[in-house]
Formats: sequence, C-alpha cells, structure tokens
Amino acid sequence: MSPSLRRLLGPRLARTPVQRDTIPLACDDGRVIEVLRVRDPRAKRMRLSVAERGARLTLPPAASDLAGERFLHEHRAWLVAQLDAQRGDGIEPLVAHASTHLPLRGTMQALAWCESRYARIDADGDVLRFSVPARATAATLRRALRDFYETEARADVGRWLPRYLPGLPSVPARIRIRPMSSQWGSLASNGVLALDLALVLGRPQAFEYVLVHELCHLIHADHSKAFWREVEARFPAWREERDYFHAEGRRLKTALHLLLAG
Repeated sequence: MSPSLRRLLGPRLARTPVQRDTIPLACDDGRVIEVLRVRDPRAKRMRLSVAERGARLTLPPAASDLAGERFLHEHRAWLVAQLDAQRGDGIEPLVAHASTHLPLRGTMQALAWCESRYARIDADGDVLRFSVPARATAATLRRALRDFYETEARADVGRWLPRYLPGLPSVPARIRIRPMSSQWGSLASNGVLALDLALVLGRPQAFEYVLVHELCHLIHADHSKAFWREVEARFPAWREERDYFHAEGRRLKTALHLLLAG
C-alpha cells in the first residue's frame, strides 16, 4: 500500500471499532474453553494466543467467522496444552480461611488466618499471617494481598538499588510497581521506571535482573550491543534469568491474575 493510500484509508481504519465476543471450544476431556474472539481492523492474519486472562483468537477484517472457528479447531491441541501448562502450579483464587499457601519469592509460603479489625498480611518467619475482619469481602482480601506484594517488592528493590546506581548518568524519577500484561519492566522517557508486580512471586535473582535491565536503559534506550554490554557488566548471569522468564514467566503472571482478579 502506497503512503498516500495509507494516509487516505488510515482515519477510516482508525474509526473501525474492534469487535469482541466469546466462542466455546469443546475439548476431548469434556471441558469447554471460552475463547475471546477479537476482530481487529489492524490484524493482518488470524492468530491464537494464550495469556493470564485466557485464550484469544484474533481475526483480520476479511476473515469469516467460519474460517476463524476452523482455525481454532485446527489448533485445539496446542491451546489445551498451553492452558494446562498455565494452571500446573495449582494456584487458586484467594478464599478467606480456606487458602493455605501463597507464592512469594519463588516458593509457596504457608498461610495462617486470624480475625482482626483490618485486613493485612504480615510475614512471621516462614509463615504469612493474614488478618481479616469477620465480614471481609473478596475485594478486601485482594486489596490487602496486592498491598502486601507491593510492599515486599519495594523492599527488594530498596535492597538492590543502591548497588547499581553508581555509574548511571541519572536515577529513576520514580519507581512504579503494578501488574503488567506482557512486559516485566519499562522505562518511560520521563524517567519513570515500572516493574511488574508478578516479579515478587518468582525467584529473587530474576526480579533483580529486570531491575538492572531497566536501569541500563538510563544509559542506552535501545537493545543495542552496547546496552547488553552494560547489562553484562552489572549482572553477568542475565542469560539464566532470561531463560527463567521464558520457562516460568506465563505461570507467574497467571498466578498473580488469579490471586488479584479471582
């Protein structure tokens, strides 16, 4: 498509809404998977993906519903395998006085419950103590858990950060820790460094690597060879942690989503 034609069609394509609905997919084991079907005017081809929120089938404007369903059935085995891999850790939504463990720093921590006026979690050795009001709602539990995870993540960053600040041209303007859909971290042009809250669920070395990775973007904004030399100098074991995310990343994000979104 020529640049002039793209400019001509661009505004119209931009006004075309993204259409979403769900379609059921029956599995051989009797399960029915709800797949989000998204018709995106920007899509060039059909694509099936799996994330912590579930399965998604993306269709370009010209693809028919029938072609999309055929494509979905052709890749059913792959989809089931991906979903099974995600839930292999046994993480379940948080339930007061019923949940017995929580993931933290690469391990499953024992969880003990007690009643209190306010909802909060305290680390007591190898046990996490979850204090909750008698009539605490699910939203109250999830909010307390998110606050706990963010506090623990900031404590980790606070221990590591002073080690890596020397030699940097500047310091982050601010550090935000929040759930992120696909990235593990980012550095905005205004100096705000964002880190995925799911990092505190995984092993600490991997979390530390992401912090170093984003700090090195204060020196090089791209992923050039010069950038990776800076990462190598500060964190020589970065390749092992990158491999860890390839193997465990989806599981960590899914676990956080299940715990905080139910």
